[in-house]
Amino acid sequence: MPKSLIKSILPHLVAVVVFIVVSFAYFSPLLEGKRIQQSDIVQFTGMSKEIVDYRNETGEEALWTNRMFGGMPAYLISVVYHKNLFRSVDQLLCLQFPVPARFLFLSLIGFYILLLAFGTDPWLSMTGALAFGFSTYFFIIGGVGHNSKAHAMAYMAPVIAGIFLTFRGKIWWGAAITGFFLALQILAGHPQITYYTAMAVLILGIVYFIDALKQKKHLSFLSSTLVLLVAAMLAVGSNITGLLLTIEYGKYSTRGKSELTKEQAIKTSGLDKDYILNDYSYGIKESMNLLIPNFLGGKSVGPLNEKSETYQVVSRQNPQYARQFINALPLYWGNQRYTAGPVYIGAVVIFLFVLGLFLVKGPVRWWVIAVTLLSLALAWGQNLRFLSELFIDYFPGYNKFRTVSMILVIAQLTIPVLGILAVKEILEMKIPRKEIWKALKWSAGIVGGICLFFAIFPGWLLSFRGPVDEQLVAGGWPDFLLDALRDDRKSLLQRDAFRSFVFVVLASGLIVAFVSEKLSKTLLYISVAGLILFDLWPVNRRYLDNDHFVSAREAREPFRPSQADLRILQDDELYFRVFNLTVSPFNDASTSYYHHSIGGYHGAKMERYQELIEYHISRNNEAVLNMLNTKYLIVPGENNQPVAMPNPGALGNAWFVDSLVIVENADEEILTLNDFDPATTAIVDRRFEHLIGGFVPGYDSTANISLEEYRPNALTYSYNAISPQMVVFSDIYYDRGWKAYIDGVEAPHFRANYVLRAMIVPAGSHEIEFVFRPRTYFIGENISLASSLLLLVLFFGMVVIELRGYLAGEQQVKN
Repeated sequence: MPKSLIKSILPHLVAVVVFIVVSFAYFSPLLEGKRIQQSDIVQFTGMSKEIVDYRNETGEEALWTNRMFGGMPAYLISVVYHKNLFRSVDQLLCLQFPVPARFLFLSLIGFYILLLAFGTDPWLSMTGALAFGFSTYFFIIGGVGHNSKAHAMAYMAPVIAGIFLTFRGKIWWGAAITGFFLALQILAGHPQITYYTAMAVLILGIVYFIDALKQKKHLSFLSSTLVLLVAAMLAVGSNITGLLLTIEYGKYSTRGKSELTKEQAIKTSGLDKDYILNDYSYGIKESMNLLIPNFLGGKSVGPLNEKSETYQVVSRQNPQYARQFINALPLYWGNQRYTAGPVYIGAVVIFLFVLGLFLVKGPVRWWVIAVTLLSLALAWGQNLRFLSELFIDYFPGYNKFRTVSMILVIAQLTIPVLGILAVKEILEMKIPRKEIWKALKWSAGIVGGICLFFAIFPGWLLSFRGPVDEQLVAGGWPDFLLDALRDDRKSLLQRDAFRSFVFVVLASGLIVAFVSEKLSKTLLYISVAGLILFDLWPVNRRYLDNDHFVSAREAREPFRPSQADLRILQDDELYFRVFNLTVSPFNDASTSYYHHSIGGYHGAKMERYQELIEYHISRNNEAVLNMLNTKYLIVPGENNQPVAMPNPGALGNAWFVDSLVIVENADEEILTLNDFDPATTAIVDRRFEHLIGGFVPGYDSTANISLEEYRPNALTYSYNAISPQMVVFSDIYYDRGWKAYIDGVEAPHFRANYVLRAMIVPAGSHEIEFVFRPRTYFIGENISLASSLLLLVLFFGMVVIELRGYLAGEQQVKN
């Protein structure tokens, strides 16, 4: 290998080593064999248990699970799409590092690639990568287990890097990078992050289109766009199976439009507007968290120390209780229903960003300004409702997502981009010193001045009173205790405001020293990188530290069976359901780890089942519980220990009915469930009447049906009757994949009782089989294989071409 090539590769190898070291330095318990305990991953372990077990036992994908909400597609839980070749690429890139070091490493690498694309040298790119990778939001979501989100965020930067390179003239190389990393991002499985990436890319395209028009290079822009579209199509094609199945299921999930007419004013083709906006809209003043982490108190529930006012007040009454009391206090006083912590980007990074507003010129500057402001405005959600409603109503797909504050991931990326580009401009010294000095004064004055103001005068603009205070008053908190808590909130803000002020002073001092030629370029790199880490690292420890790690076994097996679980597991019946009332049944997947549950934990359950919960299950409609084959209820017993209570009314896996009620629409169907006997009556929507024909249900005392074989994606029944019968099955109706067969011949089935399956079966002895084989899955897998193969050929082909071009250039220099 030529020495010149080794020399050019060396900084990149150093970057990889540095990123590995800092990733495992922060998450050092991973080196001891421990694993992180993440609340959402604990839930995932429960919800995916049946799917994972079936995959391990058979090597096949179940595609459906009956462990949650009576049954639902597995697409958004745990399905492996084996023909997407980028699965292996992703595993290779993350070096099989354990979570969350894996995602931190990928984030650092991804942002490093972006800054290289912007023409930043490797050493400064390393500094910028640390600024992005150590922003607080990564660690907050790492603590709770939003792994797919962190995974997708890690690929945001290199996708944009490819777009930028394409618009800057490296059309095929840029397109190859774009397609390669877009395929990986889509594979990560967080459509909301990919959607936000697309928004940032769209605005980048608009900015470069305007620039192309000014320079009369619109034809070049058009050709670049077409090539990018091809690359994007291949990336989408690589992941087409999951995308098509998600789109297909989305129409039937809570992300789709309900058939019920109630509250249509807030209904959209996706989620309800109030559901999207009410709980997780970032407050306008809360945006100051980007600069001052404890501006609104930090996370919803946090600790104070013994110097706090709250401790002093409580300790006067009970010193021993005071130590316990201050460990979990409602410090956050913003409007979000719950927050695990602030989106703190860093005082140093914010200062450099403002500096970049003065020093960086060209399309990139306008792109950063535009997308940063848009992400802030949309994150405000309910607090700038007209803008959010505009996007909900008119921007395709925007109404499928909640937690609008998540869009701050765009600002989390663009703010350090502009900040590092500002340092780049200063290092290159192409801007007159006078202009640099002026920019430094304004930047330090603005950012440092804001920090200093809130450090000295926190009460001038802020009350430190929040919506949670009303709940505290209702809970019996006296005024003196509330006053003490508000004083502590004020102190938290003051300390962090002064802290941020110090970092702004130190950062501006480093720039001044370099411009004054008292600090070398190398020392500036090291100093800025160190200052950024020293700023962000301790704040991240507030939300994700070593206490989040447990033994590998505890992380792998987070649930321990109760006596109620063990009692139910002794039942050798093939398949029945459980209703666990000792947990929050529709926000908890622990029951699904051991049993087929009528509850569960998922953000996109089936819409009709959600309505069944709201109208009937949550109101303990026994008829509905019985038709769902709820054989056991788990209820609190002595000392609140779970007890298994049999339900003798459970109707089993399938049964015959001798009467039929035809209803006109979904409203009538769901209301009719209030007063009917599912053991004898089926309620059917008129749209299925043609499948019933002239059949008239009748009672046959000799008829019988029983479940003979159970798999999550296939159910086999034996049936015998002397006359045709209408059979109702206790399983969830979903016509986008479930097929019914009588003696191997496909037979029609229809929906009954709002969510269940039913069919007419002729007289005689028959084998009835329900099989879940969604056609979309098998078509998609073939497209996925072809697309991922083509995209990999394009990418690695361009790598070879680029490498040959580099070597040829080096040879010419020698000659």
